[in-house]
Amino acid sequence: MTYVLIVLAFLLVLVGSVGAIVPGIAGPPFSFLGLLAVSFIDGVNYSTDFLVIMGIIGGIVFALDYVVPVWGTKKFGGTKAGVRGSTIGLILGLLFTIVFPVGFIALLLGPFIGAYLGEKSAGTDDHKAWRSAFGSFVGFIVGTGLKVIYACVCIYFIVKDLIKLI
Repeated sequence: MTYVLIVLAFLLVLVGSVGAIVPGIAGPPFSFLGLLAVSFIDGVNYSTDFLVIMGIIGGIVFALDYVVPVWGTKKFGGTKAGVRGSTIGLILGLLFTIVFPVGFIALLLGPFIGAYLGEKSAGTDDHKAWRSAFGSFVGFIVGTGLKVIYACVCIYFIVKDLIKLI
């Protein structure tokens, strides 16, 4: 059973790592499930508090990935129209990701184009509209970075504890 759990943990954390970068795959939940699988191996002693905290952090990172592009739009001077455009662009990008295999581009460009078009529809000049769009791009990059960091932390704990068993 130990070997099955080890293989399962590595597969889950691999999917989680890919999901940290590739849209449409829920990276943090898979990374957490890999950590959870390792916790069932004899000789690995994760406390309940540790698992709850890692689960909460994973949930927060997962949620932030959808919120941070909108926040970036606001932070870079976007108006309500830009924020709405970024949100609509994110949703359309997610839908496009589900339907077409070039989802990464759609998820990257959706909030960017949405923020720009939202600002332009409100009569904002080009400079402010591009700045707002850039903010949504920065937000996307920050969200992806958070997912990558979370996946790396999960991998660290999994590898560290499995090496102890050898």
